[in-house]
This record gives sequence, C-alpha cells and structure tokens, in this order.
Amino acid sequence: MITGHAVCLGPDIDTDLIIAGRYLRTKDRSVWGAHVFEDLDPSLAGRLSGAVIVAGRNFGCGSSREQAPVALREAGVVAVISPLFARIFFRNAINVGLPVLEADLTCRNGDQIAINLDCGTLSSAGTIHPFTPLSPRMREILSAGGLVQYWREKA
Repeated sequence: MITGHAVCLGPDIDTDLIIAGRYLRTKDRSVWGAHVFEDLDPSLAGRLSGAVIVAGRNFGCGSSREQAPVALREAGVVAVISPLFARIFFRNAINVGLPVLEADLTCRNGDQIAINLDCGTLSSAGTIHPFTPLSPRMREILSAGGLVQYWREKA
C-alpha cells in the first residue's frame, strides 16, 4: 500500500518543467530534488515529501531524460497518477522505482490517497477508483526499488 497527500498539476507537464536542464550538469541527485518543478512553481519542491502527484494528460512529455523521475523520487514523491504518460517517462519511472499509474482522478491538493498496486485500485476522498494495472514484472521492479536493484536480486 502506498499512501500520500495529493499535489495536483495540470496537463502536459514536460521533463523540462520537472527538472530544468541547467541542473543536469551535476550528478548530485539531491540538487535535482531541491529544484524539481522550479520553473513551474519555486515553492513546489518543498511540498513534495510524501506526495502523490495527480496530473492531467501527457505527464512526462518532452525529452527522454531519466533525471526527471529521479528528481521526483529525490524530492519525496511516492507516486504519480495521470490519465496518460509519455511512454519513455513511464518506463524510466518504473526503472528508477517510482510508481506511475494511469487513471483519470479528480481530487484536491492535500487529499489523502491510498494506492494498492496489487489490486489496481486507489482511494481518494472515500471513493475507490480503478487504474490500469501494472504488469507483475513492473510490480516486481517497483518492489525491488528499481530495475538495477531488481537485477541485483536476480543475480
């Protein structure tokens, strides 16, 4: 079970909005987490610890930079919900251990969200919503903490 407070965003959030290119010169992931969404809302990074991002369609569009989902994890995001993800962002997120769920959810900032990956349901404001279930392999990768850890466990 994954739980967190909702942080609501609009549609078409691209990877440049998630983490601006000017921060990609460093390999220090904590810098990425501190500056996530800086060009969208400079105060947003400070509100992401324990957050479930609930976004509109087309989350993660733009470049294929893996740093975008890493930055979200570093900022404390526990999951992202969107009706539609850019495919490369979706796989990058799974590969770094960030749960991404395809669902059209309407909620308010601060609403508590509970996610059951095994059942393919999430609850918000007392209502249970289905989401497109993740494959068993994707759930295993998430459970391991990401693709690198998954393969280390298999070795």
